[in-house]
Amino acid sequence: MHKAIELRDEERTRCEIWTRVMGYHRPVSAFNPGKQSEHAERICFQESAISSDSAHMGDA
Repeated sequence: MHKAIELRDEERTRCEIWTRVMGYHRPVSAFNPGKQSEHAERICFQESAISSDSAHMGDA
């Protein structure tokens, strides 16, 4: 139904990754090699939403 869009390497735009370190934002490309390695090992997590039923568990 939908055709996937494919780009050649020369059509792509480089994306710069920034992260918050010690209260301010910096591009990861400006990190020293050790800090870049540490950043690559970070594990991302996602919070799950609380349903309205479970939010009132203590009200019984």
